[in-house]
Amino acid sequence: MTGQIDPMIPEMIPIAEVHRRHPYLSYDFLRKCCLAGKIVHVRAGSKFLINYNRLLDWLNNSYGKDEC
Repeated sequence: MTGQIDPMIPEMIPIAEVHRRHPYLSYDFLRKCCLAGKIVHVRAGSKFLINYNRLLDWLNNSYGKDEC
């Protein structure tokens, strides 16, 4: 199983990486959404790791209905 990614394991990335991939989403906005429980995430110490696929789903379907 070399070089294959298990589709059952979510891609968890830090807020800074999400902001790098999508500069229109500010670091502060993403952090506030995590604190409000709007974005699926886990907290590792002081860092928030965001479930990237669920974030994209949230942005495509729910964003604008609920504000952070």
